[in-house]
Amino acid sequence: MELTGMMLSDSLSMNLIVRMNVELILNISQIILAVLLVAAILLQARGTGLGAAFGGGGNVYRTKRGAEKKLFQLTIVLSILFFGVALTNALV
Repeated sequence: MELTGMMLSDSLSMNLIVRMNVELILNISQIILAVLLVAAILLQARGTGLGAAFGGGGNVYRTKRGAEKKLFQLTIVLSILFFGVALTNALV
């Protein structure tokens, strides 16, 4: 009887340790993704100003090319990953 209780106690403590490690990994990855996402967004917004928000700036639609396109795609991937990690973190 005591052996079963000890095994159950060890199992529960091991489960708690694994759960804490998973939560720690999710929290750290969410922070890293948040910093990377903010950096990607700030790098993209370098060409826009406050005047463009109020109708100024006169920029016509243009196609993203080269590094700008890769940065745009990276921002999309980072935002999807961030959302997934945040959702997983909320459910765990």
